[in-house]
Amino acid sequence: MNSLAWLLLGLPLLSAAVIHLGLKRMQSISAIASTASAGATLLFAIILLFSKNDISVAFNWISIGGFEGIKIGLELDQLAKGMMLIVTGVGFLVHLFSLAYMKDDKAKARYFCGLSLFMFSMTGIVLASNFIMMFIFWELVGLSSYLLIGHWYEKDSAADAAKKAFLTNRIGDFGFMIGILMLWGIAGTFTFDGLAAGLAASSGYSLTFLGIATLCIFAGAMGKSAQAPLHVWLPDAMEGPTPVSALIHAATMVAAGVFMMARFYTSIGTEVIDALWGVHTIAWIGGITSLLAALMATQQDDIKKILAYSTLSQLGYMVMAVGLLNPEAGMFHLYTHAWFKALLFLGSGAVIYACHHEQNIWKMGGLKKTMPITFFTFGIGTLALCGFPFITSGFWSKEQILEVAWLSNKPLFIIAALVAFLTTFYMFRLFFIAFLGKSRSNHADHAKEVGPLMFVPLIILAVLALISGFSPVAGAIAPAYEALDFHIGAAFITSILAVVLGFLLAFKLYAKADEDPLADNKVAKVFRNKFYIDEAYAKVVGYGQDSVAALVHFFDELIIGGLIVGGFSRAAGGIGRLFGRLQSGNLQGYATLFGIGVLLVIYITVFVS
Repeated sequence: MNSLAWLLLGLPLLSAAVIHLGLKRMQSISAIASTASAGATLLFAIILLFSKNDISVAFNWISIGGFEGIKIGLELDQLAKGMMLIVTGVGFLVHLFSLAYMKDDKAKARYFCGLSLFMFSMTGIVLASNFIMMFIFWELVGLSSYLLIGHWYEKDSAADAAKKAFLTNRIGDFGFMIGILMLWGIAGTFTFDGLAAGLAASSGYSLTFLGIATLCIFAGAMGKSAQAPLHVWLPDAMEGPTPVSALIHAATMVAAGVFMMARFYTSIGTEVIDALWGVHTIAWIGGITSLLAALMATQQDDIKKILAYSTLSQLGYMVMAVGLLNPEAGMFHLYTHAWFKALLFLGSGAVIYACHHEQNIWKMGGLKKTMPITFFTFGIGTLALCGFPFITSGFWSKEQILEVAWLSNKPLFIIAALVAFLTTFYMFRLFFIAFLGKSRSNHADHAKEVGPLMFVPLIILAVLALISGFSPVAGAIAPAYEALDFHIGAAFITSILAVVLGFLLAFKLYAKADEDPLADNKVAKVFRNKFYIDEAYAKVVGYGQDSVAALVHFFDELIIGGLIVGGFSRAAGGIGRLFGRLQSGNLQGYATLFGIGVLLVIYITVFVS
């Protein structure tokens, strides 16, 4: 089993290396090799999932004197096994879908090489036994996502989106690195299983200092899981191919932050976390992100961006649950969300593919008749995301978060309930406009159902969107992924009302609409323009950058160039020119200077002395 765990980590890297070094010119073989690698890792993950024993193996990487050293190690407990199934399961289905979606792409080999590199990076995060190893793979995920988002780099928008994602994540990762070092300074260890013992041995540490370290570590999660104010990169990342959106920005990469915080919380213990300074800020950041993103989603017209803001909102749910000291609820929602959000993204990819890469929902319509399988599976994904009661996985995980919020923090419960209402509203807005009514463009009118390589992953994900939340299925994967004991209480009643009211409002406004009835509404315009946060960032960065650049330019040109370097240079040049004139080689000039010198000597001797 230990060898299988190392294969789980190494096989995607081998696939990426083979494609990059030997198969670049063989597009189809590269795609098959990458897909086979993803299929093998899924098989390994399933075998390891049902093995009874946890795996913990490591070898020393760096050791200096009495320093504990840094290890390369794998920690495969139930938390990691469940997350590993998500990564490999969604990853394999995305590979299958990509075989058809990217079949005509001229850089297909580079695309599948990037997918394999991403799978390696994400697997490393899940299996890491210490913070240093996790941070290394954390940065590799940033690199691979940069390559995949910017796959169509010939488009300025794709290149800009890749840079935006990379730079925004570096801000969070800087805080993450500081937090890791602060935590090591307190506990004296980088390993997850040694944190609790290290903190117990260092009983004199400051809770405030540890709280600051925790918030710095959370900064890394804010970047990867796109929490406000570092959320701005995720919607723009939709410029990458749609399967990439499903893999990176719906199910795995953005979930890495939630997984990391869950790993951190369970390593230290929620009792210690609860006593820390400022730690409840995490829950509020999650709640605020969830609400802001849901409001933005209500007025987007790009099918992928609606789903992108939905992802932001649901990630806020997960972070809120973790912040409320219930990482199990956050991980449970991460697990169910991965299947139905991957379903929705791949479903949107099928729609975009069939409509000749049209992404505006107002240029679709009537797809129920021409794309029945996509219509049916997308409908299941929509119900699961809205938390349709009892028959969808999303209901059980959302219900658990609402219950946690109700018991822990009533204001956050109100936010969570409002988000549930908004989620139902904007998802059925999308569903009514894109799939029902009449077609609104020639592309939609001539759309056809996608082939088996695309619709088979949709059917598999639709089944998982229905059954994955039930206790027999979820509990078999990981104890954390198990539905709560159901009871009819405030959380359940509020959840049902949110779904019903959201559906009714969406039906009233959009069931038969040919254009957005809220297009001229001033409040809706604010939502459509994403609260102008991107514009504010552009001005702040622009003015700040220009101001700093002007100051640096002034200092460089006038102080350093003009006075210091330039001043000495001009002084040396002037003195040189003066002495150059004195040494002209003209005998008549020398005689004149000699005479003047004699007169000066006589004057000084006679009159001055």
